[in-house]
Amino acid sequence: MEELVAVGVTEAVQAAVLIQVNLNIVWTLIAAFLVFFMQAGFAMVEAGFISAKSAGNVLMKNILDFSMGALAFWAVGYGIMFGAGNFMGASHFFVSPLVENAEWVFTFFVFQLVFAATAATIVSGAMAGRTKFVSYLIYSFVVTLIIYPVSGHWAWGDLLLDTNTPWLVELGYIDFAGSSVVHMVGGVLGLIGAIFLGPRLGKYRKDGTSQPIPGHNLPLAALGVFILWFGWYGFNSGSTTAGVPEIGYIALTTTLGAAAGTIGALITSWVTLKVPDIGMTLNGALAGLVAITAGCANIDPWAAVVIGAVGGVIVVLSVLFVDRVLKIDDPVGAFSVHGVCGIWGTLAAGIFANDLADGVTRLGQVGVQAIGILAILAWVVVTGVILFGLIKVTVGLRISKKEEILGIDIAEHEADCYPDFRKDFTKI
Repeated sequence: MEELVAVGVTEAVQAAVLIQVNLNIVWTLIAAFLVFFMQAGFAMVEAGFISAKSAGNVLMKNILDFSMGALAFWAVGYGIMFGAGNFMGASHFFVSPLVENAEWVFTFFVFQLVFAATAATIVSGAMAGRTKFVSYLIYSFVVTLIIYPVSGHWAWGDLLLDTNTPWLVELGYIDFAGSSVVHMVGGVLGLIGAIFLGPRLGKYRKDGTSQPIPGHNLPLAALGVFILWFGWYGFNSGSTTAGVPEIGYIALTTTLGAAAGTIGALITSWVTLKVPDIGMTLNGALAGLVAITAGCANIDPWAAVVIGAVGGVIVVLSVLFVDRVLKIDDPVGAFSVHGVCGIWGTLAAGIFANDLADGVTRLGQVGVQAIGILAILAWVVVTGVILFGLIKVTVGLRISKKEEILGIDIAEHEADCYPDFRKDFTKI
């Protein structure tokens, strides 16, 4: 009788384990699909914040950076990021059914792919309106092939193989869902690309002062922000890669961070610009989301409000500084939203963390966060400068002045998103 009971208990445990495994797969894939939909959000934000004659090019870049990135990440990037090793991985190239634990590897690959694609697509906004299409394709492939995977391996390389202990993981670096791993990487690459490109025509007057180039469709930009906020629940809560109760708490901190970021940017723009600026407020929501991403699983709700609000303040000040002082043309504020707020969010994850490892002080954790940020920054800056430099001296990075006046949609794609409202520039 006791043997029969034991058998029954064993079968029940096995069934419960199987249910949990399947639940983890389903939840992780749902989260991955939400993050994939963020591609549409980025496309709408960028298209709305730039001129009408560049909107079609934005759509092309956002679908192609994912498509190029998917192939590069499948072939090499995933293996570098999650294979065995310290500096970079050395297995799991060309993901196939032959790998061990294939069902989970497939799921995990799709989830990590959409993160890699997010890092790549952030750059598009900073380089909008004047980048050669072929150059952007090359960039997208290389970033997801090697640049993103290496720094990603340092921070997340143990997520697939428990035996892996990359150096940032060993130090105890905290970045739960990617404030630095994804957003800072994309934002910094966007800044480097914008520097190599130079500003759009008409952006700066002869005396060096900045001249606004209004986005052509703020409702489209706002729609993009709402899509991104929606997708961010997959980004943050999905990073559990398990159907566990914690996903609700992470959704709470994510919501509070985004809301506080929106209010922080609203107030800051109202004070500095004397108007409740629409674009700044929209970017404030994204700034709060970026900032909360690193620590969303390990902070109190009040800390989420503080982190998001500070992100909202920072993003406005950073956009103005980059535009007016550094005189770098970043049409959508990609560096300020993702780069600067990514840095802040990663530091904040250490400042406000609830559960520190045994023997680790608050100051020590912040030091670890700073080391990780500096290491990832160094890697991204060096490789980004090399990448954009090589593209510039080979195939070229920027379209011609004539093509920019004509419009990149017509010049690169022979298309026009708004043919009924455009003048005939074909004879320029």
